[in-house]
Amino acid sequence: MKVYLLKTIKGIGVAGEIIKVKEGYADNFLIPNKMAVKITAANELFYQERSKKSENNKEVIASKTSSLAEKIKTIKLTIKRKMHDDGKLYASISASEIADLFTQEGLSVAKSQIKIDKVIKEKGTFDITVKLTSQLQPKVQLKVISEKGDAA
Repeated sequence: MKVYLLKTIKGIGVAGEIIKVKEGYADNFLIPNKMAVKITAANELFYQERSKKSENNKEVIASKTSSLAEKIKTIKLTIKRKMHDDGKLYASISASEIADLFTQEGLSVAKSQIKIDKVIKEKGTFDITVKLTSQLQPKVQLKVISEKGDAA
């Protein structure tokens, strides 16, 4: 059975696509949960047009995302924090603080997109991953220095 997806479903398809699924899956899960609409002969042309518009929008978004990834790769972030004499921070650095640094650089990155491998609790240089899409995950370097002016 052909259905038009209203929502993105992991492992099945992206919102705006026309896909073929088993009849029971469509009738018992997708359609009752308002995740998809059944394609019939009467509405097939309408949903094909919507699917084409959706594909065009995806291409525009993909190009904007790739240009954002290139900008992210080129910047180096630096944060000044209070720390003990031995280089340990009083408090760890959070994803929201890193998101604020991106905003200061003129880039819009949500804190949920920032992936920190390990907790940052000391001065030094760290690699931060920004998850823009499942395939596009640029890395940026974050340098943590003391407010007193000591370089890491």
